[in-house]
Amino acid sequence: MSIEKDIKQDKFANIYHKAHINILFTAAWLNLQVVQWLKPYKLTPQQFNVLRILRGSKPRPLSIKEITCRMIDKTSNASRLVDKLLAKGLVKKRTSSIDGRQVDVYITDKGMDCVNAASRVVEKNIVTCFDKLTVGEADEVNQLLDKLREQA
Repeated sequence: MSIEKDIKQDKFANIYHKAHINILFTAAWLNLQVVQWLKPYKLTPQQFNVLRILRGSKPRPLSIKEITCRMIDKTSNASRLVDKLLAKGLVKKRTSSIDGRQVDVYITDKGMDCVNAASRVVEKNIVTCFDKLTVGEADEVNQLLDKLREQA
């Protein structure tokens, strides 16, 4: 379906405005899909992102600042997300041995099991979402989006 039909709007100020709206709408649509896939794991996309970041750094812990720098959504409150994951037993926190003001965050074994299981579901479903694109088209989308961000 076209963006015009999806949002019931026939005219845009220009092609760049249309592209902007299309990217925002598609990102929101993809995020809603991920929300549904993560429901069985009782994770939000932001919590899932934190767990994937910690899985990638394992066995090295990360500070809240390092987690925030690596997050997809830079406006997310990483401290709050870590506290929610801590309450679920998916991460643990310790005061840094190097800097007593810093808190190190580690992923637990339970957190690894959870993120690995959720990742399998998300990765499988992402392939299904994107199967309308050829590998070459997906590569082109990536290149165009990278190019767009270079301007920032």
